[in-house]
Amino acid sequence: MIADGPQTSGTNSHADRREYQVPPELAGSRLDACLASLAEALSRSAAKRLIDRGHVRVAGEVVKPSTMLQAGQIIEITIPPPETIQAVAQQLPLDIVHEDEHMLVVNKPPMMAVHPGPGHKRDTLVNALLGYCDSLSTTAGHIRPGLVHRLDQGTSGLVMVAKNDQVHRKLSAALEHRQIDRVYQALVWDWPEPPQGTLTTRFGRHPQHRTMMTVLDTGGREAITDYRTAERYRWSWAMPGARARSRHAAYLLCALQTGRTHQIRVHAAHLCTPIIGDANYGDLQRDEAGPDELNRLVAALPGHALHAARLVFTHPVTRQQMRLQAPPPAQFTALQKWLRQHKR
Repeated sequence: MIADGPQTSGTNSHADRREYQVPPELAGSRLDACLASLAEALSRSAAKRLIDRGHVRVAGEVVKPSTMLQAGQIIEITIPPPETIQAVAQQLPLDIVHEDEHMLVVNKPPMMAVHPGPGHKRDTLVNALLGYCDSLSTTAGHIRPGLVHRLDQGTSGLVMVAKNDQVHRKLSAALEHRQIDRVYQALVWDWPEPPQGTLTTRFGRHPQHRTMMTVLDTGGREAITDYRTAERYRWSWAMPGARARSRHAAYLLCALQTGRTHQIRVHAAHLCTPIIGDANYGDLQRDEAGPDELNRLVAALPGHALHAARLVFTHPVTRQQMRLQAPPPAQFTALQKWLRQHKR
């Protein structure tokens, strides 16, 4: 089984080798997408990592993630044994939005993992924090020192960091009791209906893809997201020789009442408005099909178009009201600038 999360030890020194045959219904799909569908507990991003490192072959040949498959082809995959993960200090740049003797808040760039794990043992936010801070809380364990909460690797924005265990416990309790406002900016395909509201669902692991989350009919945990459509966009576009068709996108402001893994990304997809550039829950066809300038801007996104923009909370020690903000990455802003030319 493959896991995206950190594994602190590994006793199996042998690689795991598997074979899959491409079924007719997946003919014509990309290798990374097909492998994520066939291999239990393998996300599309993890599949792409294995392919890029030469651990996947099709018909005996090393291929690219974008390779288009035919029915009946054999996919061979070699999964390396788990490695011991350690968090080491590194001198890396940090965008610090707030710091005092008790805590700090940093603006994480997209595609920086928050803590070490398989595929990113260095150059994470934790590595940077260890290189910068003399003291970090230990409540979350040695792989996640200081981290009060996490952001997905492809999501940018504000992360709270505690410098001691007492502050960590107070901030965690405030999150649990929904006393911290967390507002995200998102660019999505299509327009949500209704244009604003509160989405409340059951939420848990995807039954087939164990590194992904999904909305459940029963079981799981409650997940609550408030959202509001701040801007709507519409434009017409056509392939050469084809009839023009109308396309839609929107700029959403989302607030978390609960903080489940991948919550906003899954809820956006559940509303049929997937976040632009989301490799796991998005719409690859729409990410790659559009006017050339739009395609270029979407492809330039280092992660997906989701940014943790604002935190509002009471400081756990000083009791001061904190209101912290961070602008989205330049690539997000450039995409939104193009979309705003088609604002409705």
